[in-house]
Amino acid sequence: MSKHEESEPTLERRLTRLEEILSRMESDDVALEEALRLFEEGVGHVRAAEQVLSATELRVEELLAGGGTRPIDPDGA
Repeated sequence: MSKHEESEPTLERRLTRLEEILSRMESDDVALEEALRLFEEGVGHVRAAEQVLSATELRVEELLAGGGTRPIDPDGA
């Protein structure tokens, strides 16, 4: 595993961690301080995942535009 992979989790790892955070926060024995820490971590993962997905969508649209096909329409039209 490269140093970059250790410092920057993959999208899949972020989603897995979000599931772990949600599961922990739903438990009855989580203290307020821990819940706040977990929530903050989760928000960071969500924001980073949104950036990855936005960049990926842009790249796909660029590839499709360069290939003579129309860009992806998020509404499916």
